[in-house]
Amino acid sequence: MNTTLRHWKEAATLILAAGRRLAPAGLTSRTPEAPGPPEAPGPCPPLTSSCGPAHLPHTSAFDYDVLLLKRSSKSGFMPNAYVFPGGKVDSSDFSSEWLDIFQSFRDSPSFGLGSVTQPVESRPRMFATDRLHLGSPVPGEVAFRLCALRETFEECGVLLAVSKQEEKGLLLQGKEARRARCEVSGLCSSELSRWRTLVLQDSSNFLRMCRELQLLPNIWALHEWSNWLTPVAGYSAARFDTAFFICCLGETPQTLQDEREIVRCQWSTPSEVLQRYQAQEFWIAPPQFYELSRMCRLPSLNDLHNFSSQRATQGCEHWMPVVVQEDKHHISVLPGDKLYPSDTSGKTQVETSTEPQREEPQDNSALHRMVILNPYSTTLQINIKPKYNHLLPVIKPTSAHDPKSQL
Repeated sequence: MNTTLRHWKEAATLILAAGRRLAPAGLTSRTPEAPGPPEAPGPCPPLTSSCGPAHLPHTSAFDYDVLLLKRSSKSGFMPNAYVFPGGKVDSSDFSSEWLDIFQSFRDSPSFGLGSVTQPVESRPRMFATDRLHLGSPVPGEVAFRLCALRETFEECGVLLAVSKQEEKGLLLQGKEARRARCEVSGLCSSELSRWRTLVLQDSSNFLRMCRELQLLPNIWALHEWSNWLTPVAGYSAARFDTAFFICCLGETPQTLQDEREIVRCQWSTPSEVLQRYQAQEFWIAPPQFYELSRMCRLPSLNDLHNFSSQRATQGCEHWMPVVVQEDKHHISVLPGDKLYPSDTSGKTQVETSTEPQREEPQDNSALHRMVILNPYSTTLQINIKPKYNHLLPVIKPTSAHDPKSQL
């Protein structure tokens, strides 16, 4: 764990996509599809106005759902929000005991994850930090995946792991084959339930479970997707530096909320989530809004898996939204926007009347922002090219005469 951070706590979250086939006796919650003619999945879905906002693909275009968890009303961080599984890093995620679990992969870069081509000087701090210097032999790329897998198991009971018997096969297959689509552990439900209770009591029991059951957490199925930092203390006093990973499952697994932090498990298409958010049926935070809008570019699970596994080797950007106040709404600007400051150390808000100082000239028309009129009305305005071969979100067309786009 990085105890040197002043403003943030390190965390990890998992965007879990699964084919639209429910497992028998599943305990998941899924909203029925809206009626409408099916559309062929593809990397750039056609726009439609047959269901919800015109800029979103119809929900029937998707052959997969995404898992969202509703946080308890008593939660100290974003109560009642629908979020991806995830949570704060625990010291056990960086425990040296993981070296024994991943014994066969210790000589491979990042336990067989391979290397990222992104230059280390531009890597997000949470990945670039020297963990040996902080007392842990476990690389950040591994520990944050362990955190995401542990939290997913705690919050909804989904365990993504492979048995030690499969270890030799993983070694022989190489990193490309290890990125193949993930499967859920086949342990019996009573055994999983017993261990989940223990892990909920003490996070270090996740490591103990893997040792005693001879399991390898499937870190290779989690692909680096993005890195978001909590801006102002608008949701709570807590602020997090969060690694977002993505994982694709062939079938929808059984889920079970923990009835403490999580009170509901919801499987829906990315388009449906955005439509229900805009209809004020439930609330999602800006990072979820942005990432689900990106996923609307890829309604095919196979396309999503291939894109995410191949793109992940290029790395990701370090994003801290900076808030610009404007009348009765606010604008959350992101890197590349003409208003984004060059120095964001500890800064979370700028005034519209003040031109931020930049180290390099910047296109005065560059837009990369979320315009938030109220908690249920968010509009994306983007005309920049995403870095590291990432996706642009599907966005609602913006009028050239829209005053908010000219700030």
